[in-house]
Amino acid sequence: MEVDESGAGMDGADTEYNTYEDFLDSQITPLDLYYLEDEVLARQLVELGYRGSGEVLKREEFEARKAAAEASRLSQRTQQKILSSAGKDLKDNFLKALALREEANRNGKMTSIIFIRDKNVRGQELSGYIDYSHRLKTEDFEIYFSGKKKLLPRPTDLSFYNWETNVSTSNASPNYQVIAENSSGLLFKNKRDRKILNVDPKVSPGDNSTRTPIQTDLYTQVVIYDHVTRRKT
Repeated sequence: MEVDESGAGMDGADTEYNTYEDFLDSQITPLDLYYLEDEVLARQLVELGYRGSGEVLKREEFEARKAAAEASRLSQRTQQKILSSAGKDLKDNFLKALALREEANRNGKMTSIIFIRDKNVRGQELSGYIDYSHRLKTEDFEIYFSGKKKLLPRPTDLSFYNWETNVSTSNASPNYQVIAENSSGLLFKNKRDRKILNVDPKVSPGDNSTRTPIQTDLYTQVVIYDHVTRRKT
């Protein structure tokens, strides 16, 4: 029983107490102070192992454990921050689909293109193709995964069209070149492996590419094109 208690006390010593002095104080009883009448002396006796319970923890070891615990905590926090979808309670299929692809699009194993058709806050119908990997690296997607804002095409995306104003734009991204003037319709050429991704639903999307329509309550229409890059780095 005694061994278990001392072990429990030591396991969290580096995280439970802000300073080494706080840790020493936790080992001092009111009875110790009554007889010793000196807090500094009581701390010294605890450090030497004459007072307190459990193993003796030297200042250097306490500081080392505390530093290691802090480093581990920061590392875990950093890993969680990498994925904007981490820890989110996602209800809609589209957000779940984005979360499923987030890590692969961040680390370069996949470059997904998202087709979205929906209305903006002004009620104007928009449609466009979004380079998911590029958008992940240029903005904070936590606002989308948390439901605070809807992901919509922009004039700066791969392709954008406002059906009310007839504004149409197309732009290359770090991952794709846009091939707009083509008899086969709109095509995207992956800059890494130079494969062509065809967004025509009547034909195959191309080598190493898949087309996935998403049933969602948030948007009028969503289709995700996933391209897995096979070129070795």
